[in-house]
Amino acid sequence: MTGRATVTRTVSVRGRRLSVTHRPGGPGRVPLLLCSGIGSGSRLFDPLVAELDPDRPVIRFDAPGVGGSPAPRVPYRYSTLAATVASVVGGLGYDRADVLGISWGGGLAQQLALQHPRLTRRVVLVATATGSLMVPARPRTLVTMLTPRRHRDPAYAVSVAGDLYGGSARTDPHATVVALHPEGSASTSQLGYLYQLFAISGWTSLPLLPLIRRPVLVLSGIDDPLIPAVNATVMARLLPRAQLHLHPGGHLALLTDAAELAPVIETFLDEADGGARDAR
Repeated sequence: MTGRATVTRTVSVRGRRLSVTHRPGGPGRVPLLLCSGIGSGSRLFDPLVAELDPDRPVIRFDAPGVGGSPAPRVPYRYSTLAATVASVVGGLGYDRADVLGISWGGGLAQQLALQHPRLTRRVVLVATATGSLMVPARPRTLVTMLTPRRHRDPAYAVSVAGDLYGGSARTDPHATVVALHPEGSASTSQLGYLYQLFAISGWTSLPLLPLIRRPVLVLSGIDDPLIPAVNATVMARLLPRAQLHLHPGGHLALLTDAAELAPVIETFLDEADGGARDAR
């Protein structure tokens, strides 16, 4: 087990300032880059990181205008953020990374795999889809996603958690909201949330999925009102080297059931090239 400490700092990359958290892990290990969902900072992954191999390097960041990252002066697209994040990985001394994205961050993970194939070794897509061309949620669910209110009003978040996230949120919405907003995490700004909506507006990966030649794990809950599981099935069929893992949970099972899902992710990542390899 590595004794190297996790460090969080704000870095300036390509004209943007991002709050980046880096756990170095063991020497020669490929890092896991974590891309969070809309309105959520990198603290969202606390339950997952706690279950991962402590020698696995982990990189996570707050999107512009979310958590500890200030909002940029102008909106951005997935393509520009992908370039920024790739520079962050390189700046930490790595030339390859595994990428995991959940929900909105899953779209960013797909963009990274398409835009920076040499950087991306393996991809894990969690509770995500292909953007504007996908099987959508119900209209009432989509309306709830138009504002960051659930990230700023705990009582409201508890009231909508079951219908929005499914899974264990139906029976214990309070625990889900606590997992979504770890103690001490910063709130989401209205501007940052709007920029995230702009980043994904009109974006789709659907016709480009066959171009992603890296191994991909598509992980989805069968009780996910926000991203219906049929999207995962479609993605797995279009991705040339995909593994599909369906579980009985909801949209945020990666948080609430991290102990069950982390081993699935670990196994997939360690299949690559005979396990750990030098990424530096």
